[in-house]
Amino acid sequence: MTTKDVPPPLARAVIDRAAEERLDEGLLTRIRADRDTRVLLLHGDRAPLDENSALRWLTPEAVPGDAVWAFLGRDAEHRAVAVAAVSPKADEPTVDAAGWGSLRVVGGDLDADEAGRFVQGLSLGRWLLDAPFCPACGGATEIRQAGWSRRCVVCGRQHFPRTDPAVIVAVASSDGERLLLGRNAAWGDIPTYSTFAGFVEAGESLETTVEREVAEEAGVRLDRIVYRGSQAWPYPRSLMLGFTAFAVADDEARPDGEEILDVRWFTRAEIRKALAGGGDIRLPGPASIARSLIVRWVGE
Repeated sequence: MTTKDVPPPLARAVIDRAAEERLDEGLLTRIRADRDTRVLLLHGDRAPLDENSALRWLTPEAVPGDAVWAFLGRDAEHRAVAVAAVSPKADEPTVDAAGWGSLRVVGGDLDADEAGRFVQGLSLGRWLLDAPFCPACGGATEIRQAGWSRRCVVCGRQHFPRTDPAVIVAVASSDGERLLLGRNAAWGDIPTYSTFAGFVEAGESLETTVEREVAEEAGVRLDRIVYRGSQAWPYPRSLMLGFTAFAVADDEARPDGEEILDVRWFTRAEIRKALAGGGDIRLPGPASIARSLIVRWVGE
């Protein structure tokens, strides 16, 4: 497999979601009583880890009573896999673990199956905690489909987890030999540079979003736009759609001064040095599709 073929870190797994089982109304009750069930406990965006920094899977009896549950599917041994989400406002659960790790920090180091389950569990678990009331009438909702939907007990509407599409793009120079990266104001004084990203607006195509976001954030017009892959990013509920594009005129690059404080062109040598931990800048972490797009450009 070449650098060009490597999928984003959190998009590698093909996991069995066993979606056909969700209609079984007694499913959650049974898997919560089954000691063979593997449970991913979440506190905010963190999960317990073992001594090897892999996910620490729990049995149902080890899960705190205030957790909200959902069925994630089946593992290779056909055991049930579940998520149990605890509000980040609650105290950190006391469990047998070597520590806790967030998806942002450890996701890129997990094997494909565990990374996929972490993304799935965090995406679903956050929604279960954040959506207890009906957005239409304000009534309370009850969990249905083993955690994959909610039904309003007042108006009867059914609600499902929301996913917001967003684009993320690595902008190469017109000759393809340099990469344009920006420093976001949200990162403070840390000299972190990354690719450009933004949410798809109503009635907008992905290609139009790519062109608009790069123009707004970096002042650059684009020529070729090439789709590279996608990755779920549950911060809070995004689906990141990755692209590479080429600038029409390299000298147009300038930051918007609000969201993006600085933009710089980098050579492959400079990016390789930063990827190795050297140089004067930081790059996105290994769990992100941003880093995947950067690594891919370096290898082209």
